[in-house]
Amino acid sequence: MNPKDLKDILLALEMADVREFSLKTAEYDLNIKRGAEAPVYVQAPIQPVQAQPVQTSGQTQPAPAQATAQAAQAQPPVTEAAAPATPVPTPGTPVKAPIVGTFYTSSSPDAPVYVKVGDTVVAGQILCIIEAMKLMNEIEAETAGTLREILVKNGEPVEYGQTLFIIE
Repeated sequence: MNPKDLKDILLALEMADVREFSLKTAEYDLNIKRGAEAPVYVQAPIQPVQAQPVQTSGQTQPAPAQATAQAAQAQPPVTEAAAPATPVPTPGTPVKAPIVGTFYTSSSPDAPVYVKVGDTVVAGQILCIIEAMKLMNEIEAETAGTLREILVKNGEPVEYGQTLFIIE
């Protein structure tokens, strides 16, 4: 593999925000991992601060009750964060991206789209194009049915295995 090919692969992976990539051929075995996994943030409950008596020149002076009340009011209320709702899967057969690249709904900007929601598709019909490293890859329907959902917008990057369409 020449350096230009490797640079093109790295650029395509970065544009698609792919974190891990493997490619195995008869000549080489390439494994790429970018960055660390995203950190998980956990918010700890905020504990109100209690005013402590201040000791000056051997004498203890109590903190004013008013300052303690203001400090308690200044603390935001601690609420439990609701767990994110899991999306309800759409019934039907998913059409997944076989490669990483850019999703296109038509062969050119001025051409009509291949399919729209509600269209009846047959096995082998072209649904979209995924551009990967300046190569246009036609993605075909594996099953016949009615197109129920298009999950990607024109021009968006897609990852390997990402669901593109739902055919019912």
